[in-house]
Amino acid sequence: MPRFGIMTAPQQVDYTDLARVWREADAVPEIEHAWLFDHLMPIAGDPGGPILEGWTLLSALAAQTSRLRLGVMVTSNRFRPPAVLAKIATTVDVVSGGRLDFGIGVGSRPDHPLARREYDGHGLPYLGSGDAVAALGESLTVIRRLWTENEPFDFHGDHVRLTGAYGNPKPVQRPHPPILIGGRSSATLRLVAEHADLWNIPGGDIEDATKRSRLLDRYCAEIGRDPAAITRSIFLPVSYDRPADTRAAIKEAVDAGFDHIVLGLSTPYPDAVARWVADEIIA
Repeated sequence: MPRFGIMTAPQQVDYTDLARVWREADAVPEIEHAWLFDHLMPIAGDPGGPILEGWTLLSALAAQTSRLRLGVMVTSNRFRPPAVLAKIATTVDVVSGGRLDFGIGVGSRPDHPLARREYDGHGLPYLGSGDAVAALGESLTVIRRLWTENEPFDFHGDHVRLTGAYGNPKPVQRPHPPILIGGRSSATLRLVAEHADLWNIPGGDIEDATKRSRLLDRYCAEIGRDPAAITRSIFLPVSYDRPADTRAAIKEAVDAGFDHIVLGLSTPYPDAVARWVADEIIA
């Protein structure tokens, strides 16, 4: 059976509205998971409008909910050093009582105009695509080690260098929170095969998503991993005016083997939007 969740992008909206929607969703059993995104400046609407930082906000919303699995879809590996990110994610898993799904990806390309200004505006370094994928692989390795190893360790990679790395406390979930990797490139899919429990792809072109899923199957086979061990997740935007279109997109995705459905909610959020999603979209 598909598992349904919501995504509330924390841009062009205030905290009060976001908290309301998450509290509503926490009381709707049909909605099993909830997500934020990871940008530092708006990527839609007024470029000077408000936007909240995803992981800080996630911790606050974790404290206001009790049932939903939750995460950031997906964390940009370009924004935070991986050992710091491991500590942040552990903190959210502790605050939530073990409900974190750890979403991560290469990050927005700096050559995208709306993404590029995030790097310039925050003094973040640029990495080309090849280096960014390699850096994500090293980050995933050290994050898992920080979550699971009981002794300090050194790590000297091409992109990540740690001396005396150690994480305490450990996440509530053992051996560690489920890892979701988002992306569609073949290089990223190789990392999915090696590291991920869930794989997410933006919806829209279901034919392409299906091809990418088959490619992931092949990469899993190459390393001796059962492809069925990786849950296939897809993001689909919700149309408040045309719910039948959203239902049709969901059916197409589920028929293609995607059973973790993330429904994107646009602002402004209607009253009781979580209940509406359950009744008009999921049901």
